[in-house]
Amino acid sequence: MGTLEIEAPLEHKKSIPTEAEEDDDEISPIEQVRLTVPITDDPTLPLWTFRMWILGILSCSLLSFLNQFFSYRREPLIITQITVQVATLPIGRFMAAVLPTTKWTLNLPRVGPTEFSLNPGPFNMKEHVLISIFANAGSAFGNGPAYAVGIVNIITAFYGRHISFITGWVLIITTQVLGYGWAGLLRKYVVEPAHMWWPSTLVQISLFRALHEKENEDGDDNEDGRVGQKQTSRFKFFLIALLCSFCWYLVPGYLFITLQSISWVCWTYPKSVTAHQIGSGFSGLGIGAFTLDWSVVASFLFSPLISPFFAIANVFVGYALFMYIVLPISYWGVNLYNAKNFPFYSADLFTAQGQPYNVTAIVNKNFKLDLGEYDKLGRVNLSTLFALSYGFGFATIASTLTHVALFYGREIYDRYKASSKGKIDVHTRLMKNYKDIPSWWFYSLLVVTIAASLALCIFKKSEVQLPVWGLLSAAALAFIFTLPISIITATTNQTPGLNIITEYVMGIVYPGRPIANVCFKVYGYMSMAQAVSFLSDFKLGHYMKIPPRSMFLVQFLGTTIAGTINIGVAWWLLHSIDHICHKDKLPLNSPWTCPNDRVFFDASVIWGLASPRRIFGELGNYSAMNWFFVGGALGPFIVWGFHKAFPKQSWIPLINLPILLGATAYMPPASALNYNSWILVGTVFNFFVYRYRKKWWQRYNYILSAALDAGVAFMAVLIYFSVGLENKNLKWWGADDPEHCDLAACPTAKGISVDSCPTF
Repeated sequence: MGTLEIEAPLEHKKSIPTEAEEDDDEISPIEQVRLTVPITDDPTLPLWTFRMWILGILSCSLLSFLNQFFSYRREPLIITQITVQVATLPIGRFMAAVLPTTKWTLNLPRVGPTEFSLNPGPFNMKEHVLISIFANAGSAFGNGPAYAVGIVNIITAFYGRHISFITGWVLIITTQVLGYGWAGLLRKYVVEPAHMWWPSTLVQISLFRALHEKENEDGDDNEDGRVGQKQTSRFKFFLIALLCSFCWYLVPGYLFITLQSISWVCWTYPKSVTAHQIGSGFSGLGIGAFTLDWSVVASFLFSPLISPFFAIANVFVGYALFMYIVLPISYWGVNLYNAKNFPFYSADLFTAQGQPYNVTAIVNKNFKLDLGEYDKLGRVNLSTLFALSYGFGFATIASTLTHVALFYGREIYDRYKASSKGKIDVHTRLMKNYKDIPSWWFYSLLVVTIAASLALCIFKKSEVQLPVWGLLSAAALAFIFTLPISIITATTNQTPGLNIITEYVMGIVYPGRPIANVCFKVYGYMSMAQAVSFLSDFKLGHYMKIPPRSMFLVQFLGTTIAGTINIGVAWWLLHSIDHICHKDKLPLNSPWTCPNDRVFFDASVIWGLASPRRIFGELGNYSAMNWFFVGGALGPFIVWGFHKAFPKQSWIPLINLPILLGATAYMPPASALNYNSWILVGTVFNFFVYRYRKKWWQRYNYILSAALDAGVAFMAVLIYFSVGLENKNLKWWGADDPEHCDLAACPTAKGISVDSCPTF
């Protein structure tokens, strides 16, 4: 950095604070920020480079394609922003090494003569940050394809009704961009203030700085500090790990799919339903089951290598409590809600006799609940695991609110109060050197987005069902909650979700209409969640000194490109794979089972079609689940009371009930094997390797995670295009079933008869 400071033009010297300036201008009131975020800036670094545009558009397109493609598969691997961070660095450096450095002068209107070069210099960190934000802009809260694609999926694949391509596209783009509008209006409250520090961004900044540190091939930073031991460069390590992951996934992904779940208990007792329920990794407790497939490890919960051990430990405690104490007692012990009439683990809906519930039979021609047919079929029944997962979800929402209020309330209040005083830190001061985004940009974006959404509700109401008042209510709900939830996330790294609340409210107010319910959820909950995600990216750009207008353009273009690719891939797969998402109609061992969309569809039935009153109310079987709201709200008071009574016991505040109760939030569709393998691998790398081989962990951990994800993704796409399109499957024991635990899906109650299952 010394060279940059000496050679920087005089007019830019003010961007690099001196020691005296640091004394006058507080670096940051947050210690973690002071230790992680650089306090220097070089405004001369080129941003709008050919490399940034090519890699940004390419990574955004590829990430959107892969995440949408994988979302339909039995193990839906999510390619995260960290993979883009790691993978684009060597490509950017390669482009900087080979592209011509010739400069051209362009006469741009209203700008004048401007120099342009395909290669303006070394690949810099600001370019890298913009590329990562570009790639991440179109994901659902940073976690996969746009959430609204699920509406297109369930209408087409599950309900068998029609939705046009343009309706799906407008639905996806408006729900994503609406959140961007909220984010833009609230930046000055939760991005600029120093006390709004967004802990999750520090992980990305640490990785950016680690990747852009000068590689020391001679080993100055080796394990024991000695000089002279040659180390593998990060780029070479990434390529080797990527190649190994790519080649290996051919085995569990096609040649020997039983390696996805090695459930030896099922193999030992092939005719025992109970043994299969205990040993199955995908449909049971997963005791003794293990996997040699990275896609199983990283599905649903993302790569365990990027989760800190503290989070893994909390998830383990909550998961073990739910899966190995509450669930067995409920199923085999007290037979809760006639649990034995249904499979031990299932995300499906059932009749009281344990048969699959024929949802299409209770939907009339107007896409509403047919009460006559519903009375004939009877109440909708859930597996005990599914019902309890909703109960724990209720408790998680309530406990999050009280936990944050008790343990972080004073901190949030003090930081918000301090942030409102107008005192700026060095990062905000440095950002003043760049032109801010005019407010009218965001106002215009909001007006256009809401107008497009209103047009959708008026002219395409037969497809989306959402009335105008429902859209306006959802938008108002999202706007009201965006600021407080952003403040909570910015100060505590916890983000309370509104999905169940929005479903519950709309199901009571406007029952019998499944698509209206999910549209209300997406416009209400998801636009708020997207706003929080965008604000997090704004803070990352704030810390890394990215010009705000560059952020605006990159995020908006990334969102539009990603949404378009999402609907394009969805449309292609939905109309090219016969019986997609229908496990009972697909070819044997087909991966296109759509586990996330199955749960999304069930939610539309539970909250929209049948309505909460017929599931969790007086007309349903599960009204007792509402007590979980009360238990969740009171739980943190007990922990807080013990903390006040025994202040010297430092372990008591570590009991985080929202994490414990919400540990199984992905279950279903996530399975016991997903959790067990995720916890095991995460513990190995983020506890043992981190503690005993910290230098190796620091140098290679995130790179290994990115390489494993990317290798699996590319091989899976290759398998699909080479043999999957023609359904060319191998015929032998190791390739005809992913685990050979078929009886795990059977009920165990006397007199319940299900095809291919023994009758007790």
